Amino acid sequence: MPPELDRRTYDLLRLVDRHGPIGSIQLVELMQLHGYDIKDRTIRLTLSDLDDLELTEKVPGQGRRLTQRGRDELEQGDVSSRLEQIRARIAALTSRVSYDPIEDTGALVASAASLDADAVDDALELVSRLESLPLGPIPIALEDSAPGEPGDTRLLVPSSITLDGVLLAHGVNADLTTAGILEYEPAPVDEFSDGDRQLQSGGRITRYVDVINGEGSSIDVISLLIEAGRTDVLTLLETESEGSGLLVGDGRQFPINRYEEARDLAVASRDAIGGVLDFRRPREQDKLPNGSSAWAFGSLTYVGVGELVLAALSEAGLTDEWDTLYGTVERNSFEPVAAVAPTAALDD
Repeated sequence: MPPELDRRTYDLLRLVDRHGPIGSIQLVELMQLHGYDIKDRTIRLTLSDLDDLELTEKVPGQGRRLTQRGRDELEQGDVSSRLEQIRARIAALTSRVSYDPIEDTGALVASAASLDADAVDDALELVSRLESLPLGPIPIALEDSAPGEPGDTRLLVPSSITLDGVLLAHGVNADLTTAGILEYEPAPVDEFSDGDRQLQSGGRITRYVDVINGEGSSIDVISLLIEAGRTDVLTLLETESEGSGLLVGDGRQFPINRYEEARDLAVASRDAIGGVLDFRRPREQDKLPNGSSAWAFGSLTYVGVGELVLAALSEAGLTDEWDTLYGTVERNSFEPVAAVAPTAALDD
């Protein structure tokens, strides 16, 4: 059975992981800097317990370091804490979005992939080929990685969370509810079907292959699905392929009384920064006895180009380090791939 550790102990493990080998006196100082009122004796007793659990080990004359089991526990454990951090990160980034899809200006949320120098050209060519599908455009930005960061170059692409920020800026609260694997057909679709109840743009999402309730943490789930190799983006680029691919995306619900505004903002965002959109109003509008609608929410499924590119680069073995929630970046920092790498576009 895995150990049951409290939040303070996980924070202690993080500090050992970051600074180890490290002694108990330094750990007391660091824990106090992180807001814990803790004494040296408590730290020493906790470290002794962690040694017994084989999560930490002594390095003679230097202090403690994490064992492999400790790293695994830090990566897989403390789920509630990590989800809280993800929710807080999504909320913070969403609130900082100033992107206006009509003017195509302002700050949007970016995903980032770390690339080695010898992988940059192949990555740009891959993005160029993806952009030729109905899900384009794919605005990108390239910048040098900072010292100590993985890779030589960072590739930035707009994240799906940008759309949530656009809606929020106009007073439409869209709640992330699910993430999953979507079956996608690159058909040129940009029209309503089923009357005015469904709009698809950027291609056709035919069905959910797998759905995970992330309880507001869908970006973390998306990263896990990419790491697990659940996507199949590259099939869409095969010369003779007329079939479908598997993309990773997220679903959200929004108040039905803001349907038209949410629809127009979502379509304008997709047209400007790409992706695949499936926008639906409820099939029925039954009334409750008090006159209100029994169906209070519409649904919006979106595959952002950030998540799309991360999945494709991972499948192609061009990156194994990425950040789905890199931060906010000004729209004018992004360019079409043809402007960044004209030869990649010509080769298509």
